[in-house]
Amino acid sequence: MGRFSRVRIAVLASGTGTLLEAMLEAGIDVALVVVDRSCRATEVAEAAGVSTEHVERTDFTPGFDRAAFTKDVMAVLAGHEIDLVAMAGWGTVFAEPIFDAYPHRILNTHPALLPSFPGWQAVRDAITAGVRVTGCTVHVATLEVDAGPILAQEAVPVLPDDDESALHERIKAVERRLYPDTIKAVLADPTILEGTTTT
Repeated sequence: MGRFSRVRIAVLASGTGTLLEAMLEAGIDVALVVVDRSCRATEVAEAAGVSTEHVERTDFTPGFDRAAFTKDVMAVLAGHEIDLVAMAGWGTVFAEPIFDAYPHRILNTHPALLPSFPGWQAVRDAITAGVRVTGCTVHVATLEVDAGPILAQEAVPVLPDDDESALHERIKAVERRLYPDTIKAVLADPTILEGTTTT
């Protein structure tokens, strides 16, 4: 994986940039922000003086060339000499090449206690299932979505009157603390990632 003494971190975002804000407020030195569409995350990055790159996804059809898009993002990351990638509300699933290029070096956060409720509708699925506890998971991203090694988790209770929006907001509050803390732990001890394996 290489040394982390001068790690260069890229944050990949597609939305409001609140996780990016949390990382910056936690003192994480972000070298690059990549977005795949016009979004507030770009404004957050620019306000903090962080370099931004827009690798626009224009095709949302079943024929989307995922491999070509993935290689476009990889070229940007390589151009900025990125060591560690943190997906933060990133909306596009990657193809295999990026996981070969950054083995065990792509992180993600998910609004559920994996392996329960993987996928895009995790909060809705938790409510539908009637569980009393869900939460947030920080994990190593792999080709199989939401299936990589778990780095950190924290539970969030599901309240009797919760709807999807209310529950998601409480999970996001945990994410904005747990994700930066986990990244800082990785920076302090890179063997956390070196010891992860995919199954």
